[in-house]
Amino acid sequence: MNERILAWEGSKNARDLGGLRTLDGRLTRCGAIVRGDSPSRLTPAGWASLYGYGIRTIITLCTLGLNQPELNFHSPYPDIDLVRMAIEDLTDKEFLRTWAMTNLWCTPLYYKDALRRWPERHAAVISAIAQAKPGGVLFHCRLGYGRTGIIALLLLALVGVTPEAILADYELSVDPERDEILKRENSSIREALLGSVEGLDLDGYLCKGGASPDDLAAVRQRLVD
Repeated sequence: MNERILAWEGSKNARDLGGLRTLDGRLTRCGAIVRGDSPSRLTPAGWASLYGYGIRTIITLCTLGLNQPELNFHSPYPDIDLVRMAIEDLTDKEFLRTWAMTNLWCTPLYYKDALRRWPERHAAVISAIAQAKPGGVLFHCRLGYGRTGIIALLLLALVGVTPEAILADYELSVDPERDEILKRENSSIREALLGSVEGLDLDGYLCKGGASPDDLAAVRQRLVD
């Protein structure tokens, strides 16, 4: 697992989603899709590493109604496509009250509810990854934990990565505060993360949200050997 961590100068939480075992015994493809924290922290050397790694599309996962200056940046490479996508909405007062105004927002405890509220927003990200131009895709939020974690969960579950590998990947984003909150809520990373998609027909969920069957096939082809 640690071999997938990318040492891009300035980044604290970037890693390749390749090298993960699927339920049918295959491995996810290295260099295809990367999860991370905001590229705004990258030094010029870090950007050079990102570009040299083959990243040609960067998808910024933001929250409607939340101003996060760290998600604002420019690429020094004009052939990198920059895409902004809001996967959460703070004008949803119930979500604001239940999650955004509590410390539970920084944990996977909110994932299941977010998936229920915004299938179209999550499906749009999957479609954007599917339709990205040739080259690697980086998706990220501010720290690479919350919004990034939910999209990584959808991607890996969609292509059939084993639950143990999904869990191990998520745990590489170390956050003692998150773990303490989960313990206090009588939950765990395993329960909160994997429980978010347990029993969920992902193809049906994403297609209902607006992704096409061709998009799902393209994501699988992009990520799995």
